[in-house]
Amino acid sequence: MHYQNHDVIKILEKHGSKHKIAPMHVNNVREVPEYEIDPSELDFSNGNDLSKGTFRKARWRGIPVAVKKLDDDVIVDENKVRAFRDELDVLQLIRHPNVVQFLGAVTQSNPMMIVMEFMRKGDLRTHLNKKGALAPSYAVKLALDIARGMNYLHEHKPQAIIHRDLEPSNILRDDTGHLKVADFDLCKMLKWRKKVREEKAVTSPGNACRYVAPEVLRNEEYDTKVDVFSFALILQEMIEGCLPYYDKRHDDIEKAHNLKERPPFRAPPKHYAHGLRELIEQCWSENPAHRPDFRVIINRLSAIQNEIAQRNRWKVRPLKCFLSFEGMWKKDRNEGSTTRSSRSSRSNF
Repeated sequence: MHYQNHDVIKILEKHGSKHKIAPMHVNNVREVPEYEIDPSELDFSNGNDLSKGTFRKARWRGIPVAVKKLDDDVIVDENKVRAFRDELDVLQLIRHPNVVQFLGAVTQSNPMMIVMEFMRKGDLRTHLNKKGALAPSYAVKLALDIARGMNYLHEHKPQAIIHRDLEPSNILRDDTGHLKVADFDLCKMLKWRKKVREEKAVTSPGNACRYVAPEVLRNEEYDTKVDVFSFALILQEMIEGCLPYYDKRHDDIEKAHNLKERPPFRAPPKHYAHGLRELIEQCWSENPAHRPDFRVIINRLSAIQNEIAQRNRWKVRPLKCFLSFEGMWKKDRNEGSTTRSSRSSRSNF
């Protein structure tokens, strides 16, 4: 069907082959979800793979969108289908300026797909790779975007939402440069429980394991504070300009956690002024109960942002005063020169 081999399709059907039914397919039209999108409306002709391999760019009703596909060979994997359902359950509930917008999904046919708003400027990972270490004022601005999105998820009612995979590749940039939290395939909803536990050992691909909280790696129960731990590592990375545990292999990160090691602060102390370093250290505390929630983090980052802005204003003010003084001095000098010139001409006359 994918390659439109109609003759082969007819032969297979003649010998009893049946079309695969999507795991979420319903027989009653009234049971079709409100967010259902007709796959024929998705145009992939000019699309390409985005930075995260499971997403492709497409056009839907005249706008660019990002589409996550669950391929045919995956629908037999019950765990991946369950994760797809769980992600949809979360996405249809959340609406916030710092969370990527869910537009709809294809669930009644194969391949199943999730359709999200397209973020033209890519992810934070790509941005950091290009920029390196960021100025503290800019890092705090971006950190506030992340904290606001995460605070919304953690305070969601009636169920708090744990992201569990917060890292720069899962944070996207919109056209204005603001950040939005994305990718909820590992998220957990705290319904009646205060804590959750992974059913099996966590294996995070690539550098994602560098941001995972120690209690998750040890397969212990965890709560929303795992996202606070990941946030601390992202904030420090924005200021330092290098990956957390950059000098360690993936296999050695859990050992570092067991020894209660944290990435070193190598940037000049002035980059961590106004309590920024203390905030990071509190956020990656070994004891999750000692980590602040995102409401507190937002308040502290806002205060730090104001302190930085005020310091920068004081840097500018002396310069303006000096320029004003210099202008007055030049004016007096010119007037004095004109007066002397006038007296000289009268005496000569």
